[in-house]
Amino acid sequence: MNSIEYIVKKSGSSFFWSMRLLPKAKRRAMYTIYAFCRHIDDIVDGNLPIKEKQELLSAWREEIDNIYDKKVPATDIGRLIYKHCMRFHLPKNEFIKLIDSISMDLPHPMQAPKLSEFLQYCRGVAGVPGNLSLRIFGCTDEKVIEELSTSLGTALQITNILRDVKEDAQANRLYIPREYLKSASITTKNPSEVITNKNLAKAREELAKMAESDYIKSSQIIPYLDKNTARPVRAITAIYRKYFDMMQARGWEVISPKPQLSKINKLSLALRAYFGK
Repeated sequence: MNSIEYIVKKSGSSFFWSMRLLPKAKRRAMYTIYAFCRHIDDIVDGNLPIKEKQELLSAWREEIDNIYDKKVPATDIGRLIYKHCMRFHLPKNEFIKLIDSISMDLPHPMQAPKLSEFLQYCRGVAGVPGNLSLRIFGCTDEKVIEELSTSLGTALQITNILRDVKEDAQANRLYIPREYLKSASITTKNPSEVITNKNLAKAREELAKMAESDYIKSSQIIPYLDKNTARPVRAITAIYRKYFDMMQARGWEVISPKPQLSKINKLSLALRAYFGK
């Protein structure tokens, strides 16, 4: 197993199992994209001083410039992006958008963002990987790429946020939009106070409604993809949708433990969705 594939598998991500059946070139490109996203996320989440984090992110913007200017990349991941991803004509602005969106947690962790900021964040941290993935899978329709990556990316990211709300609070983060907190009569933005508030379930339920709407919207777009392009999209959607349904079934007042799926469950869901069963 090559190093990139090992990184993805070791992470325990649902992404690994949904991409496992892709042809080799596409699979390597997807694992490279994942490794890049994970690396940028680790910079922001890590224990380095804020200034050093910002310098590293600035260096990565320069690295993306190098890749697209056909200069020799300075990093291992940069060289892998150049080797595995450039054949798929991925737009430079999407890589920059990802860095900028993940950087929204700097210099301070995000806490109850405005809805407009929340949507911008989702488009960057989840919509960008979706946008790049669709191009690697073979989609060339720009309208479909934008609409599907935005709707499905938002649905998947909200699923993550709902699932990780307690862990995020422990890291002093709160991604639930302030408008949803206000509608649930939650006046504080302090993460540790919000997760113990009796009205948290109402705010989570409102956020879940947005995810549900985007899951439906994406399900209406996926049939416009050709069969081979749609397969990996259906696979990753099936796994995240399962997490979402598990949370919804037990009630939005329950924040711990977060739902878990075994590797066998993930693989089974991915296979059934991939082959249309």
